Amino acid sequence: MSVNSIIPYGHQVIDENDIAAVVSVLRSDWLTTGPKIGEFEEAVCHFTGAAFGVALSSGTAALHAAMFAVGIGPGDEVIVPAITFVATANCVVYQGATPVFADVLPDTLLIDPDDVRRKITSRTKAVIAVDYGGQPCDYDQLQEISNKHDLRLVSDSCHALGAEYNGRKTGTIVDLTVFSFHPVKHITTGEGGMVVTDDPELAEKMRRFRNHGINTDHRCREMLATFHYDMEELGYNYRISDIQCALGISQLNKLASWLERRRQIAGLYDSLFAGSEDIMPLRQIAGNQHAFHLYVVRLADKIDRDQVFQIMRQNNIGVNVHYQPVYLHSFYSRRGYEAGQCPAAEEVYDHILSLPEFVGLSDRQVKQVAVSLNEAVRQAG
Repeated sequence: MSVNSIIPYGHQVIDENDIAAVVSVLRSDWLTTGPKIGEFEEAVCHFTGAAFGVALSSGTAALHAAMFAVGIGPGDEVIVPAITFVATANCVVYQGATPVFADVLPDTLLIDPDDVRRKITSRTKAVIAVDYGGQPCDYDQLQEISNKHDLRLVSDSCHALGAEYNGRKTGTIVDLTVFSFHPVKHITTGEGGMVVTDDPELAEKMRRFRNHGINTDHRCREMLATFHYDMEELGYNYRISDIQCALGISQLNKLASWLERRRQIAGLYDSLFAGSEDIMPLRQIAGNQHAFHLYVVRLADKIDRDQVFQIMRQNNIGVNVHYQPVYLHSFYSRRGYEAGQCPAAEEVYDHILSLPEFVGLSDRQVKQVAVSLNEAVRQAG
């Protein structure tokens, strides 16, 4: 990666082993629906401790499959956090259901369990908890709420592969956990996602769902020497390729060291901003192992975040903002969602900034980012 022009907020790391793994598949008989799919699923399950994995074409496809698997449909409501990527809410809409936005805790940006309680109605069927930035939510409270109201609890852990909650890895905490393998995530398959679960019936439903609702794939029919298949329900072409999974397997071998490096970078940022009244990192919850997909700071109320953003970009620091409350996007505004329903999310959105956080970032670059941010804050104060 060249950083002469800009230090991005996130970036993949690809080495010769990754390239060799992909080339090996390109020289094989199976480019898709082949053996690498199952190998990748098993490798992720081994890492997380989950029993079953279902690999799909994207994290969004994985979220959609999860909603399908738990039976979300028209007339249902699913509670999601206001601060998240739009896919968390969109996957509910895909199923004809209604996302209901819960507020977030302003010091972590994780979903607020108390607001989840307030948002439950007779139509609520599930809660999607987002491990924002790589930090697990309060799953003890969320599971208690879900059990009390007979709700499905789904973990959107697209930021949190390798994170831990009270000693348990993401992937083993709730019924369904969703991961993303986009290039800025902890490992990449180019595009890709996975749902892990201990429930074999849910896993089988999602396998059909990713393949048009058909009960076998091409490789299975080839092995059985049959042409016959049955489309049991309406599904989608959400298949991931062997090419992508070969890359994912290779990347997964490096995940433990990459997680450690992300935590080192976050620790260096923490030390550089220690004592600042204008630059405040999000709170890390004791007992959690943060995966640090993002390193997010909150700027003091007197600081113009948008001005800081522009100054940083002018200084070739690729800061970003994650995220505008989903219901403020025009698609949701047209569907009747209005400002004011999640005041903490709306207030904090004006003050948050994501700093560069990726394995290839050097300590020197971290310090460069911190110096640049301090100067930008001084100018915008």
